[in-house]
Amino acid sequence: MTTPLDPKHKPWSCILFDLDGTITDSAPGIIGRLSRTLAALGRPVPPPEELVHFVGPPILIGFELVAGMNEFEAKEALLVYRDLAASEGPQDDAVTFPGMVGLVKFLHKAGIPLAITTSKSEVQAHRILEHLDLGHAFVVITGASEDETRSAKADVIDEALVRLRALDVDLSNLVLVGDRIHDMEGAAEHGIPPIMVEWGYGSPAEADGAIGIVHSVDQLRSLLI
Repeated sequence: MTTPLDPKHKPWSCILFDLDGTITDSAPGIIGRLSRTLAALGRPVPPPEELVHFVGPPILIGFELVAGMNEFEAKEALLVYRDLAASEGPQDDAVTFPGMVGLVKFLHKAGIPLAITTSKSEVQAHRILEHLDLGHAFVVITGASEDETRSAKADVIDEALVRLRALDVDLSNLVLVGDRIHDMEGAAEHGIPPIMVEWGYGSPAEADGAIGIVHSVDQLRSLLI
C-alpha cells in the first residue's frame, strides 16, 4: 500500500538515484548484449519481452531465473556479457529518458548531494555517466562489483552510504529514486524512503512501500525540491 509523499520530508539532505530505467533507457543495449551472449554460449535466445526482465536486478539473477542457468553457468555467461559491454562502450546504454538529464543538472546546481546506486557494473556506470557529461553531478557512483559479490541493491546502497559518510555528506534525510521492486526493497532495508518512477521497467505491483509514484519528470522534480 503506497502513501502520498508528506511535504515535511523535504528538503532532502541527499538523493540516491538508480540508473537503468530511472535515468537511462538502457533496455535496448542490454537486451542486444544478452541475445549475443546467449547465442555465443549456444543457448536459446528468449524474445525481447522476456529478456527485458534482466533490466534492473543483478545480471547474475537474470541468467539464473530468466535463462535457467545454474550458478556456474551464470558466472560464465556474466564474463561473456561483461566482455561485450567493455568492448562496445557506453553508447548503447546512454539513451536518457526525456527530462532526466536536465533534472539531474538542476538538482546538482541547487547544491543537493546526489549519488548513483545501481546494480549495473560500477565500471560501466562511470563510463555511461561520463559519456553523458553527468559524472561530475554525483558525489559517489556506486554499482555492482565486477565479480558480482556486491550486486544486490541493498548491498550497493550500503556501500554508497559508507562512501558518502567518508565524504561527510549529510545522511539525515535521504530519499531514493528508482523503478523496480529491488530499489524499493533495498531502500527499505536501510530505512530510506523510495520514490517510484513509472517510465522505467517495473510495474505498479512493484511500488509497494514507495512514498510517491510519479509518471513525469515534472512530478518527480516537485517531490525532490
